[in-house]
Amino acid sequence: MKKKKQILILEDDLSILMGLSDNLTAEGYEVMTASNGLDGLKIASEQPIDLLLLDIMLPGINGFEICKKIKTEKPLLPVLMLTARSSEMDKIAGLDYGADDYITKPFSISELLARVRAILRRVYPENKTFDTYAFGKVRIDFKKMETFVDGKPIHFTKKEFLIMDYFIQHAGEVVHRHDLLNEVWGYSKVPTTRTVDNFILDIRKKIEDQPSNPKHIVSVSGIGYKFNPKY
Repeated sequence: MKKKKQILILEDDLSILMGLSDNLTAEGYEVMTASNGLDGLKIASEQPIDLLLLDIMLPGINGFEICKKIKTEKPLLPVLMLTARSSEMDKIAGLDYGADDYITKPFSISELLARVRAILRRVYPENKTFDTYAFGKVRIDFKKMETFVDGKPIHFTKKEFLIMDYFIQHAGEVVHRHDLLNEVWGYSKVPTTRTVDNFILDIRKKIEDQPSNPKHIVSVSGIGYKFNPKY
């Protein structure tokens, strides 16, 4: 069984702390928490955590100093800073202290969870790569950028190849729309998750026997999609 990733949250606002803890636990992570900077630094130093969610304004010692100290001890530990500060200088300071990413309050829990997943994938890669992949009546050649359905060639756009590659890497898993935005387009380039839905509709028309009743790319209400190679 794959070991759960361990996340430490350092946040002095207890309502935010508990909300983050509940949502991350629901996502399948093991979560530790602290609301005091000194307590949090001790946990971060002593425990084998995989990610640190770090508020800047903490009692005892601030997030900048914690980031600086923990990056000296554990340079590979990813740090995602959470803060109400939004000035450019604060963001630069956080990154200069070693933070891997920075999100400003108020933020949506969906975006934060997507950023957490993106950081963990980047730091602890588990993906397999495929030159070709076949499922049902579909065969995709990623090296040659060719797709065939029932032996007949069909046209895939570059984005559609990227989406299918991501689905294949996460076959059987629930794929969040925000993850697709982050991995295929990048957050800064796409305004809404509706863009993802439109691309999925186009892909279904090309590969599904009944696009209105898909078997391979199925919707997961309120979250995103799941790719089923077999049905």
